[in-house]
Amino acid sequence: MKSIEETIEVAVPVRTAYNQWTQFKSFPRFMYAVKRVDQVKPNLTRWVIGLGPVRREFEAEIVEQQPDSSVVWRSLERRPSHWGEVSFRPMGPERAGVTVRIEGRPGGVAGLLTDASFGVTRRVVRVELGHFKEFIEGVGEESGAWRGAIRHGHVLPPEPEPPRSRVARWPVG
Repeated sequence: MKSIEETIEVAVPVRTAYNQWTQFKSFPRFMYAVKRVDQVKPNLTRWVIGLGPVRREFEAEIVEQQPDSSVVWRSLERRPSHWGEVSFRPMGPERAGVTVRIEGRPGGVAGLLTDASFGVTRRVVRVELGHFKEFIEGVGEESGAWRGAIRHGHVLPPEPEPPRSRVARWPVG
């Protein structure tokens, strides 16, 4: 099994970075290797990725998802040929660390993780994280958000947002 791990720091809060990451359909806007992503269900996505003339399609199940913390997925090919995780952590005021880790077995989509192309795949992940950084810092806010949680592949009911503080406004007299 091969493993890739890349981290980048982005100049937005963790919540903003996480919220944008949950907008899978927007990935082709800033990730060149991602050609299309369809969100079939909250815990199921269909991906088309490609480098040059090579195209691969696969479905991925989100098995764990915790808002502002992480998203963990596994491919649903004949045999799970890869799994991945993206995690988010605060790096200071208005800054977040985003780490992508992918593990794969030869064959299928994870064929990109074979010895011959392992270095290429690592560079692609690094470059695509850079594109995410440019995109989210350029717009400064997320294009949407999905704040739900997933445990063991099951979507959990949403937790209510904490009430926002209200500032009393007294008439000036």
